[in-house]
Amino acid sequence: MADKSPIEWTDATWNPIVGCSIATAGCTHCYAMKMAARIEAMGGAPHYAGTTKKANGNAVWTGKLALAPERILTQPLRWKQPRRIFVNSMGDLFHDDVPDEWIDLTLAVMAVTPHHTYQPLTKRADRMRRYLSDPATKHRVYDLACNLVIERQLQVVLIAPGTDERRAPPGLRVYLDQWPLPNVWLGVSAERQQEADQRIPELLATPAAIRFVSAEPLLGPIDFGRQQARLPTNAWLTWLDAIDWIIVGGESGPNARPMHPAWARAIRDQCQTAGVAFFFKQWGEHRPLTRAEHNQACGATLIGNDPHDREAHVLRVGKKAAGRLLDGVEHDGMPEVAGEVPAL
Repeated sequence: MADKSPIEWTDATWNPIVGCSIATAGCTHCYAMKMAARIEAMGGAPHYAGTTKKANGNAVWTGKLALAPERILTQPLRWKQPRRIFVNSMGDLFHDDVPDEWIDLTLAVMAVTPHHTYQPLTKRADRMRRYLSDPATKHRVYDLACNLVIERQLQVVLIAPGTDERRAPPGLRVYLDQWPLPNVWLGVSAERQQEADQRIPELLATPAAIRFVSAEPLLGPIDFGRQQARLPTNAWLTWLDAIDWIIVGGESGPNARPMHPAWARAIRDQCQTAGVAFFFKQWGEHRPLTRAEHNQACGATLIGNDPHDREAHVLRVGKKAAGRLLDGVEHDGMPEVAGEVPAL
C-alpha cells in the first residue's frame, strides 16, 4: 500500500480502482493478483475483499472491481513535490466494467494536480479510446475538478477559457479547456505482435499528450514499424512516428517465461532508428549467456525449437542477478515533454 514504487520507470503508484480480470497471455503470472490476495488477507484494505480467489493454489482475479476509499482517491492532492505516478498498478483503469463516473473522479484528481505526471497503463485500449474521445468526458471531468478545488480549498488557480491571465492571482494554474490533459501519459501493454496489432492503433487514435507502450512481459517479437494508424487529426503515420516511449522487460516470478534477447535488441534498435525513447526495465528471471557459458553445459533454457540459435539459450539466475543491462548498457530513456510544472 506504500505510495513509493520500486518500478524503475515511475516514482509512485496510485490505485484509485482495484481488481481486474485476465485478458491475454501477459496476464497469466500477473504480480498484482498475488499482491491483491496478500493485501486482502492482511485485512487492512476492505475494498480489496473478493477481488481474488484461489485456483490451483494460485491467486487469480475474480473480476470484481472496487473504487478505493476517499483517502486513497485523493492521495495525489497531498503529494506536494512533483512525481511521476503509475496509475492503477492493481487493476485496469479502463476495464470495461469500471463505471465512467469512477474514471471521471480519477481524471479530475489528475486535472487539479498538474505538477504531477500520470502514467495510466491499460490492456483495454478500445475502452480508453471511446472514453477519452467522447466530447462529454472533458466537461464531466472539469466539473468535478472545479468542485475539488472549491471544496478542498486547493492552492490552484482555475483559468477558464477567455480569462485574462494577467488578472489571475499567482499559483498553480489549471486551464479548464485543456484536453487531453497535458500531464497524463497514456500507455498500453503489448506482450506480443498480436496484442500490439490490437492495442496500438487504438492508442494512436486516442487523444493524448504522450503515448507509450509497455512491452512487458515481452513474450514474442514486436515489429513497431510495419503498421500505420490514423491519428485523431486524420493523419496517417507509422506507429513509431506517433509513439513517444517504449518500455521493454522480461517476466519475473516463480513461473517466469524467458525473453529472447533478440526481441529486446530489435525493439531497442527500432527506437534508436526512429528517435523514440527506450527504457529497458529488466531481463526478469533469465539473462543471456556469456560467451564462456555458450561453450559449456550450464543448465540453460532454450527459447523456441532451434538449438542452433545461440541467442535462444538463456540462464535462470533470478531478477536481481539478471539485472537490467542490455548489451552492457542501462537504457533509461524518457519522453521529451514541455517544461516542468512547479510544486505546490
